[in-house]
Amino acid sequence: MADTIAETVDLLYTIDQDNLTPDQLIALGAALAGLAQAERLDQINERLRGIHQVLNTWALKATADGR
Repeated sequence: MADTIAETVDLLYTIDQDNLTPDQLIALGAALAGLAQAERLDQINERLRGIHQVLNTWALKATADGR
C-alpha cells in the first residue's frame, strides 16, 4: 500500500497547478489530504501489527509456561 501511496503522491505533485481551475485546485488539495490520511492509517496499521506480534508472543509463552 505504501508504494501505491508514494506513486500517487508523485503523480499529484507533477501536476502543473498554474493551469488548474479553482475547482481543480480544491480537488487536488482534497486528494492530497486523502493520501496523507491513508499514509497515516498505514503507519498506524504497521504499529498495530507489531503490537499484535508482541502480545501473541506473550500469550504463547504464557500458555507454554502453564499460566
